[in-house]
Amino acid sequence: MKSITAVLMTAFLMAGIAGCTEVDKVRHNLSDEADNFNIQRRLTVINNRTDTVVFEMEGTFALDTSERGELEVTCEVAKGVYKRHFIHVSDETIYVMEDISGANSDPYHYELNFLPEWGVKVTHDD
Repeated sequence: MKSITAVLMTAFLMAGIAGCTEVDKVRHNLSDEADNFNIQRRLTVINNRTDTVVFEMEGTFALDTSERGELEVTCEVAKGVYKRHFIHVSDETIYVMEDISGANSDPYHYELNFLPEWGVKVTHDD
């Protein structure tokens, strides 16, 4: 009975390993790197009706969706110090997340822009 169980477990493990493609591994690794504040990103929220950019954020941050359907953005502003932001996304808005990693980026810097054409900017630098 133990040999049959061992054979079945091996078959399930092999099936699970075979189903994992390179893109799955890359997607997982990129998500981990972004969640560990190692990837430079840009988040843009656009009003669908007016085609206007209403919010933009750039820096190293983790992005998730809250239980209420809001975007939850977590920023590390210093070693072990974090800030969290919530962005409400409605039926009239869409958002785009870009990974824009580059060399020599400051892991503790992020920038928020509300209606950038109005010139309102919030920057965090230590």
